[in-house]
Amino acid sequence: MASLHHKRASRSAAPDAPIYTAPARAPMLLAGLAYSVGIIFSSLSLAAWRPAALWLAAILSVGVAAAIFLRNSRKASPTWRDRSAAWLLLLCFTLLGAFAMQLRGADREPAPDTSPFLSDSTEIAARVVREGYIRPGSFGAVRQVVELETESLARNGVSTALVTGIRASISERKRDVESGRPMRLYQYGDRLHFYGKLREPRNYRNPGAFDYRAWLQGRDITLTASAQDDTVTVLPPLPVPLTLPQRIESTRQSVHRAIIAKVHELWPPEQAGLLDAMVIGEDAFLDRDERVNFQRSGTYHVLVVSGMNVAILSFVVFALLRRVRASNLLASVLTLILAVSFAYLTAAGASIWRATLMLALYLATRLLFRESSQLNALGTAALGLLVLDPAILFDPGFQLTFLSVLAIAGMGLPILERTTAPIRAGLRHLSAIGYDSALPARVVQFRLDLRLLSDRLQRALPPMIPPAKRSHIAHGLITSSLNFALGLADVLFISALMQAALGLPMAWYFHRATVVGMPANALVVPLTEILMPAACAAVALGFVWPLAAKLPALLTSWCLLGITGTVHTLGSLRPADLRVATPDHGLALAAVGAFAAALLLARARRLSLRSLGLLPLALAALAIALLPPHRNWLPGTLEVTAIDVGQGDALFIISPEGQTLLLDAGGSPGQSTFDMGEDVVSPYLWSRGFDRLDAIAVSHGHEDHLGGMTAVLHNFRPRELWFGAAVETPLLIRLASDARARGVTIYPRKAGDVVAFGGAQFMVLAPDLAVDGTTNDESLVMRASYRNSSVLLPGDAERGEEYRIAGAGVGQSAAATLLKVAHHGSKTSTTPELLAAVHPQLAVISVGLHNTYGHPRDEVLQRLQTAHIRTWRTDLHGGVSFVMGGDQTSVHTAGER
Repeated sequence: MASLHHKRASRSAAPDAPIYTAPARAPMLLAGLAYSVGIIFSSLSLAAWRPAALWLAAILSVGVAAAIFLRNSRKASPTWRDRSAAWLLLLCFTLLGAFAMQLRGADREPAPDTSPFLSDSTEIAARVVREGYIRPGSFGAVRQVVELETESLARNGVSTALVTGIRASISERKRDVESGRPMRLYQYGDRLHFYGKLREPRNYRNPGAFDYRAWLQGRDITLTASAQDDTVTVLPPLPVPLTLPQRIESTRQSVHRAIIAKVHELWPPEQAGLLDAMVIGEDAFLDRDERVNFQRSGTYHVLVVSGMNVAILSFVVFALLRRVRASNLLASVLTLILAVSFAYLTAAGASIWRATLMLALYLATRLLFRESSQLNALGTAALGLLVLDPAILFDPGFQLTFLSVLAIAGMGLPILERTTAPIRAGLRHLSAIGYDSALPARVVQFRLDLRLLSDRLQRALPPMIPPAKRSHIAHGLITSSLNFALGLADVLFISALMQAALGLPMAWYFHRATVVGMPANALVVPLTEILMPAACAAVALGFVWPLAAKLPALLTSWCLLGITGTVHTLGSLRPADLRVATPDHGLALAAVGAFAAALLLARARRLSLRSLGLLPLALAALAIALLPPHRNWLPGTLEVTAIDVGQGDALFIISPEGQTLLLDAGGSPGQSTFDMGEDVVSPYLWSRGFDRLDAIAVSHGHEDHLGGMTAVLHNFRPRELWFGAAVETPLLIRLASDARARGVTIYPRKAGDVVAFGGAQFMVLAPDLAVDGTTNDESLVMRASYRNSSVLLPGDAERGEEYRIAGAGVGQSAAATLLKVAHHGSKTSTTPELLAAVHPQLAVISVGLHNTYGHPRDEVLQRLQTAHIRTWRTDLHGGVSFVMGGDQTSVHTAGER
């Protein structure tokens, strides 16, 4: 009450002064930040393992010291004792965070030993715990991905009862596709028996690679399996009844499946796939290209079920309930029930539950008439989540959600409350003169100007309209148009703020600078606010009154057309395709400092200081997007890196003067949802600080060599494309066409060409266009040399081409320090004649673990061993870098750089 009287007195004493609301304290936000510091402290091994008793003693000592300082504080105003107690309490939370992170590591149960069952034909008995959907697979077939909980595993006739999680990909055979026999959809609770290829999940071991194994472990999955649908048998259910959690989960998945079916019934397939993702969080029918369009336009948060979806639905439901005069308590409770139900049905993971928890805390604080404590509610939500799982601090989704809400509540709203909020207040009850006394003088003057404008507008209206009606119409037109303009301004401001605030995490995790995000969100977000409730209403009505569902379904389609049109138009612009390398640590720290400065200045009394705090934040975002990154390379050396791309080739070469060449980019034949160039090769290059390439080269037109090259071409905008294939495959033709459209100069290379490249020399040894051979034998074969070091790059050349290279005068020019073993170690290559001519000291084989071809072949490995050639393999060592140019060649495997 005292603060309210103070504000009234200040307003009456200085009526022209802007309204100022003192910033609310946010002790829980500070507690959450201190707890996070402790987690980071422990995870970085800055705190060695200590006994639990020692941690508890330290926490108790600091807590007691804080209590003593508080007890001895006698003054109403803060003293040094109060400040000391506050710092000690923060230190206590820091120790708690470090201790919690240590406990998490100590309490983690080891995964069961499944190594005896890893084979191409393991007998598996398991129960479906998360069902999938039938989607396109390889070579025209379909497949479904289900998550299983095993009952037993068997190999060589020996069965063992073992419970673990499996992610299984079940595909149909080609003969089933030809016969038209539909694949069965396996549902929650089905007991399956099948023979499958069982593997431990494996990451692509390169710096910057996605930790697929950890992602699966977060879903309690330790193995992956692949099987053919015609080998799967559905076993009868066990006589044991389902437990209560199993019944609840079975019901959830059944309802989820029914909603997906209803979505596909109400909308055409091209819209249903998008609505699946936006409304219920199912991406099984989402096209990869559509996903990329949303990412490029900076509107990906609309496509996936996220906190924004929860906020939109909750806002609409709460507003409708209040409109029908529901009490504040009833509206809050019903809104929270809907949000929790929505989060449970989507099963979108931790991100949706984080948003729901934050919503619950906000509604609770609103009920307690403390609407200014959003930061405190955010801190409480974050602290609660971190206590439950300290490792969630390192989850990109948690960081993006937390930073988004923190930027809006801590920076955006304090500025809006001093800019557009007073104008909105002035637009309320425009015809009510008595309302003017509750507003500051400048807002009253604004209302007087609007009334004058309204009088003139009334004179322009047709005279047959009654005067009272004309006044109502004029006021409505003015307030509606200004409210729309203010809403648009708010959306543009918040969107721009989000682009700046999330510049660092977006560059760090996703290597994107969403330069068109502000205009895209200004159009997409309002349409999403209409689409979400309309789509939910259409689905709900579709179950009870299908005819009534047509109207909200039509409204949803119109909104979706507007969203996709905006996304495609803005996402197709060249500036939207701005990819950035991983920021160096100095720039990252500067961006964190800019964020903290903007957050602190947003609490200043003067609007100019609040706005000034956004300047360093914007500059940091621009620096991340536009400044050249720090490249991780050693000048004066020739570096050749075999990137781990599984069963394929991708070689990254850095010349002594820093020019870069990528030879091949791997590929995944038949995979429609995985792009080796985007998902594996590009992250490695970005992690090294490279955002441009000088040249790309393709050895030949096979999918496992150039499948990922299109994404590399788009992401790194090279100046040159080299290729030497005499046979033009469809893939190579499409790549060359795309390169020409982007202004890339194309250089066909043939035997005898010599290319100077950044201080190194590339001699082309093949293809010899006069020789007619197989596609592999027409590979682009080059020898790169610098000083007394060199590397032979034979692509997939087989013995015929190797004999030619090793023969008549060519063998002398093929001598090399390092040999990239041809054709992944196939028995058709790496002949004794080639080894004798090249006489390498080192060799590297790019090959996939447990590949179906049996590469590398034992006889090839034996030849290399007999010749005393030190050999590295990407399936065993991950990405391998060879740095040459001095007296010795240094070798770095994945994780050493």
